[in-house]
Amino acid sequence: MDEALVSIITPMYKGAPFIGETIESVLSQSYGNWEMIIVDDCSPDDGAGIAEVKKYSKDDPRIILIESPVNKGSSGSRNTALRRATGRYIAFLDSDDIWHPDFLEKQLGFMASKDAALVFSSYRRIDENTKEEILSPFIVPDTVNYNSLLRTCPIFPSTAIYDTSKVAKIYFNEDMGSMRDDYVYWLDMIKKIKIGYGNKEILVDYRVRKSSVTGNKLKVIIPQWNVLYKVEKLGLLRSLYNIMCWAWISYFKYRK
Repeated sequence: MDEALVSIITPMYKGAPFIGETIESVLSQSYGNWEMIIVDDCSPDDGAGIAEVKKYSKDDPRIILIESPVNKGSSGSRNTALRRATGRYIAFLDSDDIWHPDFLEKQLGFMASKDAALVFSSYRRIDENTKEEILSPFIVPDTVNYNSLLRTCPIFPSTAIYDTSKVAKIYFNEDMGSMRDDYVYWLDMIKKIKIGYGNKEILVDYRVRKSSVTGNKLKVIIPQWNVLYKVEKLGLLRSLYNIMCWAWISYFKYRK
């Protein structure tokens, strides 16, 4: 495999407790040609997260820290990192998630086998402190297209990689802040590439945070509706149909 550069996009907000383990999972990758761009989103932690990142960046120039002077949300932080990224491949890794050591190698191999622009993998769901599995692994579908994404989004950012030689670098809609910004991102991309491919191998540990904004699905209903009705402009009936599908699928997705 041609080891083209992978740019890893990592927004960080109050990330001090977990960012070290996230970085360690990147350092452990069997695929070594990467840059990890970590954007601290003006975290109110007295610089604890920044100090943790600097422990690694001072010894490894592949780890790049950007300190945002203002809070921009995950969309703005990811855009800051994307503007700095120089790799052919763009990967996303949240500051509390963990890649398995062969994540990059297997995802890039899978991408080559499918001649794909976008791939994503299955993942484990673990407790934020104990790292024990708290839900069964989420196994992704073989493919997604625009219509299937309207019903449910199986693409978790920390599992996804795309190839900028097949689709131009895409930026996040900062009007979304930190709510459904990744969902709008995948919808925008799928409109361009038509299809994304799911790797059924479990290659990521997703740390389920009790404080996660999207952890409470009731809080996500209105933003989800806004994406369907206002951003995608699907119309009333089509928006209603898709949000009912989303609610039904989400119930089973997060049921123990």
